[in-house]
Amino acid sequence: MAAIETNMRLDAKGLACPMPIVRTKKAMKDLEAGHVLEVVATDKGSKADMQAWAESTGHQYLGTIEEGDVLKHYLRKSSGEETAERTYPHVASNDQLEEKLASGASIIVLDVREAAEFAFKHIRNAVSIPLGDLDERMAELNKEDEIYVICRTGTRSDLAAQKLSANGYAGIINVVPGMSGWCGETVGLHDSADYDGC
Repeated sequence: MAAIETNMRLDAKGLACPMPIVRTKKAMKDLEAGHVLEVVATDKGSKADMQAWAESTGHQYLGTIEEGDVLKHYLRKSSGEETAERTYPHVASNDQLEEKLASGASIIVLDVREAAEFAFKHIRNAVSIPLGDLDERMAELNKEDEIYVICRTGTRSDLAAQKLSANGYAGIINVVPGMSGWCGETVGLHDSADYDGC
């Protein structure tokens, strides 16, 4: 296969969400419009993150090449007026979600982390739809439900909330900071050091 011509290369190997996106945002600021950034990562969730982030900012996601455990993401910087990043306005804190669950309210908790992350620790009865699968599986959700979207840090859930809202789901709320700071009841394997913050 012919080599892909890029203007900048970013090494994000060994970094977990949200760091590949944080580094990508910073690198994109230094690129000229129309230039291509190559992001080399090992976080499997970074593919969905890159696609969704590019979509939310107006940058162009060109694709990802997998070479063993390494993912090479390619993004093209769009011109200035296209790149204003959107942030989903309806947000709840972890405590607010915990109170809602304790009250017995009829809500859906949508976990958009990768399946492996979900397996280790998740909120009881949460629905698992990884961000990368949301386009194909969105119809599994009821547009009339009140849906609290959660990920590890609030980044992927923000992108998922924007996507759901744009597709006619009215009761969407993004949970921040998400599972990285969740102190409520959880189920799962529970032996992941990433989630022992409480």
